[in-house]
Amino acid sequence: MSAPAASWLRDERTEIAAEKILDAAAELFVERGVATTGMAEVAKAAGCSRATLYRYFDSRRALHLAFVHREALRLGERVAAEVEGIADPAERITEATLAAVRGVRRTPTLAAWFGLGDAGIASELASTSEVIEVLGTTFLADAPGGDDGEVSRRARWLVRVIVSLLTVPGADEADERSMIEQFVVPVLLAPG
Repeated sequence: MSAPAASWLRDERTEIAAEKILDAAAELFVERGVATTGMAEVAKAAGCSRATLYRYFDSRRALHLAFVHREALRLGERVAAEVEGIADPAERITEATLAAVRGVRRTPTLAAWFGLGDAGIASELASTSEVIEVLGTTFLADAPGGDDGEVSRRARWLVRVIVSLLTVPGADEADERSMIEQFVVPVLLAPG
């Protein structure tokens, strides 16, 4: 086997192993909560040693971040598909925000991050995740806002709005829609 083929095979195995660990962690997050799930429990559920787990994720934070990145990408793809045909920027931002909130609430492995003891971890990771910021930026694709730095700032704020709705929900989706249309969209579409 040539060196490039051996390298490719090793990369594929690494990716499969990391996915297996993240899948095991996801189940534990739902069963026990994010904050109370330890690395030893994840290793056991994944069927590997703690040493193996730490080769893939050098800390609990690294595991959390990898999980959040993976799930944010998945959710982002679903939301993007859902709002793809919406031309009006205000309507697209509203629908994308509501779709993201619905998507998290309907997915047990994501909803687990917004339970009583876990919302702080989710908030902290959301504010430091480039993946989540990129997703917020895609929701603002046609919105006025000036330079890339301003669009990025608005995207980070939109992520905070979504996290807020997940941790302190409105009365119902109609109430949340009204708040987004009245308070969020005007700010996001204001000229930079």
